[in-house]
Amino acid sequence: MKFLGDMGISPRTIELLREQGYDAIHLVEENLERMTDPLILEKAKQEERILLTVDLDFAQLLAISGDTLPSVILFRLGNVSREVVNSRLFSVITYYATELEDGVVISVRDVSTRLRQLPL
Repeated sequence: MKFLGDMGISPRTIELLREQGYDAIHLVEENLERMTDPLILEKAKQEERILLTVDLDFAQLLAISGDTLPSVILFRLGNVSREVVNSRLFSVITYYATELEDGVVISVRDVSTRLRQLPL
């Protein structure tokens, strides 16, 4: 699995993914912090990366486009500290590995996780 961290995701989360053997990059590392949401989605799709974000706009853009990729993990947590995000992220990766490869939007909330198959 390959990942792309959006601006709301800690670069340390991306480092942790790499430490666990995943191919992961953050927009900041590539000096792309001002990239627009549609271009971020296109980058993730072209590079076959799962987008990690806290931005609700990505699910809406995917719904409008009708695309089947990229997968998006959307964190909608009351506490978006790095530790909480990391814990929930690794649970999602473990539980939904196959679905993430096929194209989904996974909304991660404090007490639940919602999966929607692409296209939306």
